[in-house]
Amino acid sequence: MHWPWRHPTPAAPQPVQALSVEGSTAILQFWDRNTLLLDLTALSGEGEASLHAAHGWPVRLEFKVQPGSMAQLEVRALARTVFEVPSQGKPVVLKLAAGAYVGDTPQITIRWSGAGGLER
Repeated sequence: MHWPWRHPTPAAPQPVQALSVEGSTAILQFWDRNTLLLDLTALSGEGEASLHAAHGWPVRLEFKVQPGSMAQLEVRALARTVFEVPSQGKPVVLKLAAGAYVGDTPQITIRWSGAGGLER
Protein backbone atom coordinates (compact mmCIF):
# COMPACT_ATOMS: atom_id res chain seq x y z
CA MET A 1 0.00 0.00 0.00
CA HIS A 2 1.25 3.50 -0.81
CA TRP A 3 0.53 6.41 1.50
CA PRO A 4 0.74 9.61 -0.58
CA TRP A 5 1.75 11.84 2.35
CA ARG A 6 4.66 9.59 3.32
CA HIS A 7 7.92 10.89 1.85
CA PRO A 8 11.36 9.41 2.30
CA THR A 9 13.62 11.13 4.82
CA PRO A 10 15.97 13.52 3.03
CA ALA A 11 19.58 12.38 2.92
CA ALA A 12 22.03 14.05 5.27
CA PRO A 13 24.17 16.69 3.52
CA GLN A 14 27.58 15.48 2.41
CA PRO A 15 30.70 17.39 3.52
CA VAL A 16 32.59 19.25 0.78
CA GLN A 17 35.98 20.94 0.51
CA ALA A 18 35.10 24.28 -1.11
CA LEU A 19 37.62 26.33 0.91
CA SER A 20 41.04 25.45 2.26
CA VAL A 21 41.19 25.83 6.03
CA GLU A 22 44.44 26.48 7.88
CA GLY A 23 44.52 26.20 11.65
CA SER A 24 41.74 23.72 12.38
CA THR A 25 40.79 20.34 10.97
CA ALA A 26 37.51 20.25 12.91
CA ILE A 27 35.68 22.64 10.54
CA LEU A 28 33.30 20.85 8.19
CA GLN A 29 31.81 22.48 5.08
CA PHE A 30 28.37 21.87 3.53
CA TRP A 31 26.55 23.43 0.58
CA ASP A 32 22.99 24.71 0.91
CA ARG A 33 22.28 26.02 -2.60
CA ASN A 34 24.71 28.94 -3.08
CA THR A 35 25.50 29.24 0.64
CA LEU A 36 28.50 27.53 2.18
CA LEU A 37 27.85 26.47 5.77
CA LEU A 38 30.96 26.12 7.92
CA ASP A 39 30.15 23.80 10.82
CA LEU A 40 32.05 24.99 13.90
CA THR A 41 30.12 22.89 16.42
CA ALA A 42 33.19 20.72 17.15
CA LEU A 43 35.21 23.77 18.24
CA SER A 44 35.39 25.12 21.77
CA GLY A 45 37.47 27.41 23.92
CA GLU A 46 39.73 29.71 21.92
CA GLY A 47 41.29 29.40 18.48
CA GLU A 48 41.79 30.83 15.04
CA ALA A 49 41.62 29.59 11.46
CA SER A 50 42.25 31.11 8.03
CA LEU A 51 40.03 30.41 5.05
CA HIS A 52 41.30 30.59 1.47
CA ALA A 53 39.33 30.21 -1.76
CA ALA A 54 41.27 28.79 -4.69
CA HIS A 55 38.32 29.09 -7.10
CA GLY A 56 36.50 32.15 -5.75
CA TRP A 57 34.39 32.76 -2.68
CA PRO A 58 30.86 31.41 -2.35
CA VAL A 59 28.02 33.91 -2.67
CA ARG A 60 27.10 33.52 1.00
CA LEU A 61 28.82 32.18 4.12
CA GLU A 62 27.19 30.88 7.28
CA PHE A 63 28.67 29.53 10.50
CA LYS A 64 26.98 26.88 12.63
CA VAL A 65 28.04 27.13 16.29
CA GLN A 66 27.20 25.23 19.46
CA PRO A 67 25.99 27.55 22.24
CA GLY A 68 28.14 27.29 25.34
CA SER A 69 31.25 26.10 23.47
CA MET A 70 32.38 29.68 22.76
CA ALA A 71 31.13 33.14 23.66
CA GLN A 72 32.11 35.07 20.53
CA LEU A 73 32.95 34.42 16.90
CA GLU A 74 34.92 37.06 15.01
CA VAL A 75 35.12 37.06 11.21
CA ARG A 76 37.73 39.32 9.55
CA ALA A 77 37.61 39.92 5.82
CA LEU A 78 36.79 43.19 4.06
CA ALA A 79 34.88 44.07 7.23
CA ARG A 80 35.14 42.82 10.80
CA THR A 81 32.07 41.09 12.20
CA VAL A 82 31.71 39.86 15.78
CA PHE A 83 28.89 37.46 16.62
CA GLU A 84 27.76 36.85 20.19
CA VAL A 85 27.10 33.13 20.70
CA PRO A 86 24.30 32.19 23.11
CA SER A 87 25.35 30.39 26.30
CA GLN A 88 22.86 27.54 25.90
CA GLY A 89 20.42 25.95 23.51
CA LYS A 90 20.48 24.14 20.19
CA PRO A 91 23.12 24.84 17.50
CA VAL A 92 22.72 28.28 15.90
CA VAL A 93 23.50 29.39 12.34
CA LEU A 94 25.15 32.82 12.08
CA LYS A 95 24.88 34.47 8.67
CA LEU A 96 27.67 36.70 7.41
CA ALA A 97 26.26 39.88 5.89
CA ALA A 98 26.62 40.56 2.19
CA GLY A 99 29.52 42.93 1.67
CA ALA A 100 31.61 41.53 4.52
CA TYR A 101 33.87 40.08 1.83
CA VAL A 102 34.22 40.43 -1.95
CA GLY A 103 35.34 38.11 -4.72
CA ASP A 104 39.00 39.12 -4.54
CA THR A 105 39.34 38.98 -0.74
CA PRO A 106 42.67 37.16 -0.19
CA GLN A 107 41.63 35.38 3.02
CA ILE A 108 38.99 35.33 5.72
CA THR A 109 40.15 34.83 9.31
CA ILE A 110 37.84 33.47 11.98
CA ARG A 111 38.55 33.60 15.71
CA TRP A 112 36.49 32.09 18.49
CA SER A 113 36.91 32.72 22.19
CA GLY A 114 35.34 32.57 25.59
CA ALA A 115 33.72 35.58 27.28
CA GLY A 116 35.69 38.79 26.84
CA GLY A 117 38.38 37.11 24.75
CA LEU A 118 38.21 39.32 21.65
CA GLU A 119 39.29 42.95 21.58
CA ARG A 120 36.65 45.40 20.46
